[in-house]
Amino acid sequence: MKRLLQINPVLRTSSSTGRIVREIGEMAMKSGWESHIAYSRGRDGMMQCTSEVIPVGGIWSVAWHGVMTRLADRHGLASGPATRELVRKIETLAPDVIHIHNIHGYFLDYRVLFRFLSQSGIPVVWTVHDCWMYTGHCYHYMAAGCGRWKTGCGHCPQKREFPASLLADRSRRNWEDKRKAFSSMPKGNLVIAPVSEWMRDEMKFSFLKEYDFRVIRNGIDTEIFDICDGSGVRRRYGLEGKHVMLGAASVWSREKGLQDFVRMAECLHDDEVIVLVGLSERQMSGLPDRIVGIRRTDNVRSLAALYSAADLFANPTLQDNYPTVNMESIACGTPVATYRTGGSAEAVTPATGFVVPPGDTDGLLRAFRTVRERGKVAYVEACRRHALENFRKEDRYAEYIRLYDEILQEKQ
Repeated sequence: MKRLLQINPVLRTSSSTGRIVREIGEMAMKSGWESHIAYSRGRDGMMQCTSEVIPVGGIWSVAWHGVMTRLADRHGLASGPATRELVRKIETLAPDVIHIHNIHGYFLDYRVLFRFLSQSGIPVVWTVHDCWMYTGHCYHYMAAGCGRWKTGCGHCPQKREFPASLLADRSRRNWEDKRKAFSSMPKGNLVIAPVSEWMRDEMKFSFLKEYDFRVIRNGIDTEIFDICDGSGVRRRYGLEGKHVMLGAASVWSREKGLQDFVRMAECLHDDEVIVLVGLSERQMSGLPDRIVGIRRTDNVRSLAALYSAADLFANPTLQDNYPTVNMESIACGTPVATYRTGGSAEAVTPATGFVVPPGDTDGLLRAFRTVRERGKVAYVEACRRHALENFRKEDRYAEYIRLYDEILQEKQ
């Protein structure tokens, strides 16, 4: 039986990458593969999972990695013993394919891992969920307007952003270490799978530009995220008789556009309201009157009801790769208006929403009122059809299984 090993720091279903890794493992087993997942014991604790799990490191290795990140700006380079133990387990397991997701997350030393991978002959698929693998420090650079990753980094403008360094700036050295480690992979043994066309186009300017790229977008559960009755949600939050603009984020920040919603609230009519999901207590206490704040929820069915209750989902993100929230909203029959940033616009069509320039809050408001004038019913069917044709997790993750089989056939 063919063996698949995936690597990611977390397996929690509340984490997008954790959920994706689990679901790919389930898909692989249905297709006749053994599924194994290596994850950070110190980040995620004990997990129940249908795939066989391989815990890596522990609390102390994660803590030491945090110290080296905060003080020395050496994220991804401080868990040598844990990584060497993982390598020994990989040698024993002898997987046919290794599928990497995130290796930043305070649990691996990528130099140790790639020294092994480059010599092992095992084919590697690497899903790129963010930009960390080809920058000297940051996980995204759009909001900062930084292009130093193209030439080697240095003098990092985001030194204190995740993974934050409080003292040193070793972004140039980190960039060079990543270039050496990741470029050590034989070109025939590494397939890079960005989650958006935008990210693939960006990586054509990186030190990995010579490798094989296959865009495989993320998927969602279209049975959970489906058109449902939102009347209960409207009653619960006092939204009856209101036209609702919805926003949602796991963590609200400047990059996610929180202040843009605050500016739009000043321009709302009496029968219009903004609902924001995922706010902290501090953020909720400072909201203007025409914004209804809701704390973060892991109840996906409640989230689906909120999407269904809204007239428009607005996503004023300043940097994103391929946001899941856009897909979830469309699957619930609610059109999306988003800034043309990163891969955020790639899930939206003229029939399912609107794309406006970054920072154009007037454009988002115009989209909101266009839906109001036409009636949301004009979008519901097109949204749902588009979701079923493009967002089903079963279809998207089957692309990985086909890629694994293709790689193994080429190796024969």
